[in-house]
Amino acid sequence: MPYLAIALTMDAIEENLLTVKERIDDAATRAGRDPAQITLIAVTKTVAIERIREAITAGMIAFGENYVQEAKNKIDEIGRTGLKWHFIGHLQTNKAHYAVRLFDLIHAVDSVKLARELNKRAAAEGKNIDCLIEANLSEEASKFGTTEEEARELAHEMHGLEHISLQGLMTMPPYFDDPELARPYFIALRKLQEKIAQDGIPLQELSMGMSTDFEVAIEEGATMVRVGRAIFGERSE
Repeated sequence: MPYLAIALTMDAIEENLLTVKERIDDAATRAGRDPAQITLIAVTKTVAIERIREAITAGMIAFGENYVQEAKNKIDEIGRTGLKWHFIGHLQTNKAHYAVRLFDLIHAVDSVKLARELNKRAAAEGKNIDCLIEANLSEEASKFGTTEEEARELAHEMHGLEHISLQGLMTMPPYFDDPELARPYFIALRKLQEKIAQDGIPLQELSMGMSTDFEVAIEEGATMVRVGRAIFGERSE
């Protein structure tokens, strides 16, 4: 049964973080990888600001948000000094200008239209924006993301955009009680990364793995894992 912590106090959040980091280290070691290659992103969707501050005090610097307005409220309150804010939800094109201003990395680019809008908005801000392509490798109708072939085409499009810095790929497999069942989807994303590299576009980042399956994702090459419940406990929603 996957470990899901219930965090109610600062001590609990700190303990949960230590446990998650130990599990990351162990998974990396099993795979013959350097744990320092893996970024832990604390998913803070619906998490109260005071609990995010507790995680910061415990050493967290990277946070993932799913909704632009919720993230804006938190970033306005907490700030960004010494922190990295990741957008990990589905991004509507009409929110691209906010996303460019708020986030250090956008994980879920899934269309040429969105990529071009982000490029346009980043140009207006006089900056480049780091992005990942979201691939829906399970082809679930309920999930956003590209097919494998669409991801390769989108990579070529984004590679040519002046104010987009394409860093890698992201995926979210179906939920399984047994994390081993998610392994084929993580393997598929790594293989997609290799195919895009063969197309002449090397990508560094693989954002895959959440509270229930991040160890398997690390064994298959994840460089970013998105962990919420194992740090903060079950969401109230």
